[in-house]
Amino acid sequence: MRPARVLLAAFALTATVDLIALAAGSDTGHALAKPLLMPLLAAHAHSRGAPRLLTAALLLGWAGDVLLLSDADPAFLAGMASFAACHVCYLALFRRYGNEDRAPNSTPRARAARIRLAAAYALALAGTLAALWPGLPAELRVPVAGYSLLLTAMAYRATTLGLLAGTGGVLFLLSDTLIATGVADLPQLPRPDFWIMLTYLAAQWLLTGGVLAAARTATRPPVTSSGSAPAAR
Repeated sequence: MRPARVLLAAFALTATVDLIALAAGSDTGHALAKPLLMPLLAAHAHSRGAPRLLTAALLLGWAGDVLLLSDADPAFLAGMASFAACHVCYLALFRRYGNEDRAPNSTPRARAARIRLAAAYALALAGTLAALWPGLPAELRVPVAGYSLLLTAMAYRATTLGLLAGTGGVLFLLSDTLIATGVADLPQLPRPDFWIMLTYLAAQWLLTGGVLAAARTATRPPVTSSGSAPAAR
């Protein structure tokens, strides 16, 4: 079995262990499994020739994961900053590999669809902040608002890589919104940490897959009219 498949299987197994621990209410199991998740996914991506920015995004996510194991406010803010840097890496990747401005996506109809999609994400951001704001501690309101703006921009721009990355962006948005509702003392789902991690892990996996696919397409030699790649000089 190739190393990439072994590492992906290890990531899937560790994710399963982590989710079972959360469902069972085992803080110890979660604390042991969670720090292994993003390094395994980053190693898998690296073994498949991932761009450095993707590896950096996943390792910044790992740093955020570890910091958020603590309930202390400084750790929460540091974790938020780490995830913010993760989103900046993703935004740079979407700018490099996204197809928003390429034909046929540059047609008037496609541009109008992008504007409607951007408006939908903006409305989602405004509605979420309006719901969270009264319950957020005063010292967290501005950081959460700034982070939410960056997160929403990442989720929106992820759609330029296609359905896989776009779905990952939405799930990342959902996962972090679930965290924020807990901070703001809004109603929670049963076992909220389970749903937070489930959506987060799916988000990182889908974003990784979307970026890898886009990077592979970008580096693939163009096909000539005869149906084959041009010969190297």
